[in-house]
Amino acid sequence: MRNSGFAWIIVLIMISLDIYVFQALKLVSQGASNKTKMIIYVTYWTISALAVIILILMPIINWDSWPRSLRNYLFATVVGLFFAKLIAVVFFLIDDIRRLIQWAVGKIFFRNTEGDVGGEGITRSVFLSWLGLAIGGGLFSTLLYGFSNKYNYKLRRIKLSYDNLPRSFKGLKIVQISDIHSGSFTNKEAVQHGVDKIMQENADLILFTGDLVNDRAVEMKDYMDVFNQLKAPMGVYSTLGNHDYGDYTNWDTPQDKLNNLDHLKQIHGQLGWRLLMNEHVVLEKNGEQIALLGVENWSAKARFPKHGKMNEAYPGAEKYPFKILMSHDPSHWDAEIRPKYGDIDLTLAGHTHGMQFGIEIPGFKWSPVQYVYKQWAGLYEEGKQKLYVNRGYGFIGYPGRVGILPEITIIELV
Repeated sequence: MRNSGFAWIIVLIMISLDIYVFQALKLVSQGASNKTKMIIYVTYWTISALAVIILILMPIINWDSWPRSLRNYLFATVVGLFFAKLIAVVFFLIDDIRRLIQWAVGKIFFRNTEGDVGGEGITRSVFLSWLGLAIGGGLFSTLLYGFSNKYNYKLRRIKLSYDNLPRSFKGLKIVQISDIHSGSFTNKEAVQHGVDKIMQENADLILFTGDLVNDRAVEMKDYMDVFNQLKAPMGVYSTLGNHDYGDYTNWDTPQDKLNNLDHLKQIHGQLGWRLLMNEHVVLEKNGEQIALLGVENWSAKARFPKHGKMNEAYPGAEKYPFKILMSHDPSHWDAEIRPKYGDIDLTLAGHTHGMQFGIEIPGFKWSPVQYVYKQWAGLYEEGKQKLYVNRGYGFIGYPGRVGILPEITIIELV
């Protein structure tokens, strides 16, 4: 009942936005022919009505039984329309506030009840209406374009220098991937292309930092023969992310949820990956050693549980001169790693996906996720400690990428 009530609230908000945006649409199209206006109005209300109908049907129909790709695209399109109209409305509100102030000033000081001032050319109200529609439409078009970027894997290469790195590990090449989210994939060939890119790097070590699936271990069924191709001389190691625990779906019984997690752990082994569950392993080369630690998901954000146990993973690792930690959520770094484990040289995380939306140009990057996560994409340094946040290999929710492309990270220790 609560979910149904929430859905109806969203529907009412959508309808209100539709009506508000339509007023601006009528204004900017007032000079068009009757035929053109009819085409514009029918197109607008057809799309708007379909979006509302989909929202109404979601709680009623068995949404999970729909084809995954259709479900993802429909949901993303409806959400995209919602935010596009919401942003457009900001400009319309500015204009309405301007009109209200103008009316009030005229009423009080000039006894002018018309509340608007005529003028030659384009009035400010028409300008703001056009601006709101253009920006809202631009956002929606960008989100549609982003559908084509979800498998556009970008190789990001970084060199990290450490004075305490044993000589034998100088030049060590690590590939980090994160957030595969196999339950979102619909193009196996494209996913294979990304794995081919990884293997072409001939890395010494491959590290996966969590979220293999969206919810259920069975999501990996069609992709086992793709990801089991990942091999490296020093091994492939992995950790769990927040989605791997099955917290975001409904289970018939609590035991089903536990069984799913056990199945997922087995899948890591079947892929040939060494899943690190609050533990560390020793990597050796030419008689010299470093430690690789891996913890379960641990987040400083209240809505995520703290499964990770550094007090189990760390003991025994302190004697090694260099340490790498895999921890899915980057908020772990500031909350626990830096204050308590100052000798963890490099922490590798993922989780944020860069929100799959943002801007990245040389010298500048921005995404809405930065208002939630201080460290959200790329390299961060504090003193001698470094954190790298991978932007994610897969996607979830929105089946696309705008500005923040899926990432394969190549790290060279020098």
